Amino acid sequence: MADVDAAISGKEAQLPRHAEAQPAGLDSLPPDYRPSADEPFMCERQLIYFRAKLIAWKEAILKESKDTLQTLQNESLREPDVTDRASSETDWSIELRTRDRQRKLIAKIDAAFRRIDEGEYGYCEVTGEPISLARLEARPIATMTLEAQEKHERQEKVSRDE
Repeated sequence: MADVDAAISGKEAQLPRHAEAQPAGLDSLPPDYRPSADEPFMCERQLIYFRAKLIAWKEAILKESKDTLQTLQNESLREPDVTDRASSETDWSIELRTRDRQRKLIAKIDAAFRRIDEGEYGYCEVTGEPISLARLEARPIATMTLEAQEKHERQEKVSRDE
């Protein structure tokens, strides 16, 4: 979160130790490497791959935040027409809500880095079972298996309906 706040405030974001420009061992992976069920689950190669994927995702979010801030600083909302001004304000409101969601996503990415560092990455926080590689590929911040996530969402829906 501090990284996004720093980017939004115009200060250069400091990437934490786990988010070096190039994670250790990345050069040992072939450029077309994708985790496979044929190798041990969460072996060093897979952890390097997912760390690099998370770093790239975080850097992209930080860049978008910085670009948004730059645009906000350079463009004013002084539209002469009331309708145009309202439209611009609506557009910026949507953009800022998107950035807020991405700020929260940064916290989840940082939590994934912590799980990698602690040896818990790739395992369901509810059942302890391995999360499928396909799920981690699609959502590298996943903390539950698909089944556990679906059960969790069903329970949330039931409690909301009551």
